[in-house]
Amino acid sequence: ALSGLVPRIIGVGFKRIPKFGILLGLSFFLGEDGNISTTAAFGASVLSAPFINPIRMIEKQQRAFFKETGVEKPIMEILRESAKQNFVPLFRGTVPLMGHSCASALLGLAGQPKLQKYIKEELSQYGIGNFTSGLLASAAVTPIYVGVTNPLSRLEVIMQTSKIDGKAIGVIEACTEVVNDSKQFGLRGVFRGQGLGIAKGILSLTAFHQGRIWLMETFRDHNISNGSYTPKVGSA
Repeated sequence: ALSGLVPRIIGVGFKRIPKFGILLGLSFFLGEDGNISTTAAFGASVLSAPFINPIRMIEKQQRAFFKETGVEKPIMEILRESAKQNFVPLFRGTVPLMGHSCASALLGLAGQPKLQKYIKEELSQYGIGNFTSGLLASAAVTPIYVGVTNPLSRLEVIMQTSKIDGKAIGVIEACTEVVNDSKQFGLRGVFRGQGLGIAKGILSLTAFHQGRIWLMETFRDHNISNGSYTPKVGSA
């Protein structure tokens, strides 16, 4: 159950650097006021994918090797095998990852805060706070997100779990396999694991945005208290 955990932890932390670095850069050049725009979210998700994909590839290789042998494959062994092909195998699945990241950014990064704000305004009379409105917004966004990204995740898994020293599976071949799955198992072949994906998505999306809001408010209050920032009249 814990195979691939180390690269997963590293990946979750590492992918924040290019993704949010690019996001902040695009937001700065677009002259945004701190709200996450669709353009910035889209650009950050696409441009950061090549930096994130190698770690996801290592994670999938460890899980696939564990499933076959019962032993977790060392990270250095995966890197040595990739080095024989100039590390090109580490970028398998980058195309579906771009699509996955784009949907994630547009729905989760940019869409969820807007929906949360709307829900909070509509239900303010019932005393709905940030956490509850965030949970409701995540519950509304996540099924759409999972429905869009699950087929892309299947493509990514198919492309990244093939042996590094074997024949690489391209996007067209992976799409063909997904189509064959759908013919054999119906929609279950395309949307495997959707129920668990929705539960995970609701919790992770809510936790992420609540953490973001807490940090943003903490730093804002600190900057106001030391006089380095003066909020605009009428701002929250």
